[in-house]
Amino acid sequence: MQEPIKKTYLITGTAGFIGFHVVKRLLEEGCNVIGVDNLNTYYDVSLKFARLRETGIYETDIEYAKLIKSSIYSNYTFIQLGIEDSEKLFRLLQEENITHICHLAAQAGVRYSIENPGAYVDSNLVGFVNLLELAREKKVNHFVYASSSSVYGLNKKMPFSVHDNVDHPISLYAATKKSNELMAHTYSHLFKIPTTGLRFFTVYGPWGRPDMALFKFTKNILEGSPIDVYNNGNMKRDFTYIDDITNGVIRVLEHMPIENKNWNFENPDPSSSPRAPYKIYNIGNSKPVSLGEFIAAIENCTGKKAVKNMLPIQPGDVEETFADISDIKKDTGYVTKTDLQEGIIQFVNWYKNFYKYCN
Repeated sequence: MQEPIKKTYLITGTAGFIGFHVVKRLLEEGCNVIGVDNLNTYYDVSLKFARLRETGIYETDIEYAKLIKSSIYSNYTFIQLGIEDSEKLFRLLQEENITHICHLAAQAGVRYSIENPGAYVDSNLVGFVNLLELAREKKVNHFVYASSSSVYGLNKKMPFSVHDNVDHPISLYAATKKSNELMAHTYSHLFKIPTTGLRFFTVYGPWGRPDMALFKFTKNILEGSPIDVYNNGNMKRDFTYIDDITNGVIRVLEHMPIENKNWNFENPDPSSSPRAPYKIYNIGNSKPVSLGEFIAAIENCTGKKAVKNMLPIQPGDVEETFADISDIKKDTGYVTKTDLQEGIIQFVNWYKNFYKYCN
C-alpha cells in the first residue's frame, strides 16, 4: 500500500502575531511547516526576531530569499521574503510538496493605510494573487487566508454576519481584504481550489502587535503616560484571545469547504458559492466589550489608573464590532474559552516578563 503523503503547511506572516502562534501549534503537533515573512519595519523588528527565536530561527542565520532550517524543530524551514516577489517565491518553493497554504501575511493597520496605500497594494493585492497562483500550481488541498472584521465597514446590523453583503468598506485596508475574498472566489470557481477566508475580530494576547490597543494601553498605563481614547471611549470591540483564534485556524485548515447545494440565485449567500469550494467565516468571541470595560480590565490587572486623552473617532474606524460565529461553530466545532479578564492577565504577565518591567 502506498504511504499517504505527509502534509506540509506553507504559512505566511510567521514572524507576525497570529502567524507565530499558528506555526508553534503546527510544529508542536509534528507537522511539516514552511514559514515566510518579509520582516518589514511596520513595527519593532526586534519583536519579530524574538518570535522567530521561539521557533528556532535566529536573526544571525537569516539571509534574504534563503531557506533556513530551525535549530529547534526539524520540521520547520523559514524564508525571509516579500510575497510580492513572485519569481523568488516560486523558485524557492518549486521542490516543496505543499499540501496546505495558510496565508496570514498582510500589510496591517487601518490608519496606516490612509498614509501608505502603496504598501497595501503590494502586499495585500499583488502578494495575495501570487499565493493564489502558488496554490493553483501546487494543487493544494486547502487555501486558508486572513480576512478582517473591517470589511463590514458601514454595516450597522449586529451581530455582523457572513451572510450579509459587505460592499461599503471605509478604509483601504478593508477594501484590500474584501478584494482578497473576491479573488479567492474566482480561483475557487475557475480552478476548484478550496479556499476559506477568516474574518478576524480584534485578536489580542501574548506576543501581540505594538500598534494594537492592548499593547499601547498596557505600556502607557505601566509607564504613567496618557492613553489615546478615540471616539471619546464610545467604542465596542469583539476582543478575541489568540489561543482561541489559533484553535479556530487549525480547525478550519482541516475542514475543506464544499459547493453550496442550497444556493439561492435570487438571494445569493456572500459566504459560499454554488459551483466552487469556497467559504467565509467570522472568527471572533461574539461578546463585544466597551472600551471603558477594556481599559478598566487593564487597570485592574496592572494596579494602575489610566490617564485618558479623549479624542474624536479616527478616519477608517468603526464604532462597534460583533461577530456572528454560528457558521464556524456549526461546521468546525469552534468555541472560545478565554474571557477578557483572563486574556488581559496573560498579556500583561507576558509584557512584564518580555520587557522586564518592574513596578
